[in-house]
Amino acid sequence: MRVAAILLAAGTGSRYAATSGSETPKQYVRLAGAPVIRHAAQALLPHVACLQPVGHPDSLTEALEGLAVLPPVTGGETRQASVRAGLEALAALPEAQRPDVVLVHDGARPYVTAAVVGNVVAALAEHPGAIPAVPVADTLKREDGGVVAGTVSREHLFRAQTPQGFRFGLFLDLHRAASTLTATDDAKLLEDAGFSVALVQGDEDNIKLTYEDDLVRLERLIGPTMLPRVGLGYDVHAFEEGRPLILCGITVPHTKGLAGHSDADVGIHALCDAIYGALAEGDIGRHFPPSENKWKDADSARFLVHAGQRIRERGGMLINADLTLICERPKIGPHAEAMRKRVAELLEVEVERISIKATTSERLGFTGREEGIACTAAVSVLVP
Repeated sequence: MRVAAILLAAGTGSRYAATSGSETPKQYVRLAGAPVIRHAAQALLPHVACLQPVGHPDSLTEALEGLAVLPPVTGGETRQASVRAGLEALAALPEAQRPDVVLVHDGARPYVTAAVVGNVVAALAEHPGAIPAVPVADTLKREDGGVVAGTVSREHLFRAQTPQGFRFGLFLDLHRAASTLTATDDAKLLEDAGFSVALVQGDEDNIKLTYEDDLVRLERLIGPTMLPRVGLGYDVHAFEEGRPLILCGITVPHTKGLAGHSDADVGIHALCDAIYGALAEGDIGRHFPPSENKWKDADSARFLVHAGQRIRERGGMLINADLTLICERPKIGPHAEAMRKRVAELLEVEVERISIKATTSERLGFTGREEGIACTAAVSVLVP
């Protein structure tokens, strides 16, 4: 049998948006470094002769760049309308390329195994339609007014998944003959017309991205194994007259600034060293040598942006950063929250991941004599 697949991506993903706050449609959310729908396409391509994406053509072209898929077609207002658009596109292919069977798959289901696809296709030799499904394992309760109104028997109940498979000619005819466009499940057209639809073994990991928590589980399935790493940083700068005092990306009112080749932001320098150390990529001087004049009086924010980019380019993520500024003056407490927000902004992480605090050296040593400021930094990152 010649197998084709329709990959649906026209939905807006309102439930995912409501739980995550994301404005990006769920099928285009990034998962393990690529859009969710790209993972779905890559899972299907080894098993089909052609793959027809349906949705917003510009978005699909960008998300599926480089993959051997048919030109995307625009989706409809409903799922049924989008499936129909995909079927018509396949029907318009030269006769030799038209499929015998067609699979319909959700673009928001990125984890599809060869076994599930094989189960569906094999069942189409005996049935006009087949869907993967898993039995309902949890006890089901009926609700009324926020309280339990009864228990529903789970016997013979299954949770339908995709890809759902159909004999192409019959499925196309049923879509063309349909008087409404409200079917939310592809198999329902066959059920309503009296045709048999086989239930085949699905996969509990064949998750449809619906809520924000689903993305965490999918990351565990698809993403590489992430290993924790810890980095430590330490930096010192002496006070100098006539310079602004820049600490953790913000200007702090004080009678003196810090001496250094760049803006001498001791907090950011210690943090960069901690990040580079966690990545085993040397120290800040390796990336931004003080011997190079182009870094003279440079804004250290550029250094931290680079350090954050290196984490992402390695496929990793920052778990948290903890900085301690050591000085008698100025007082850090009134400025700590602004520092946290600025550092989080530069690293493109939530402010809850950043800790900035201060201590004194009890008037001991160079910091105790108010000759300068020191900073320690500790970070934890996850990298493949």
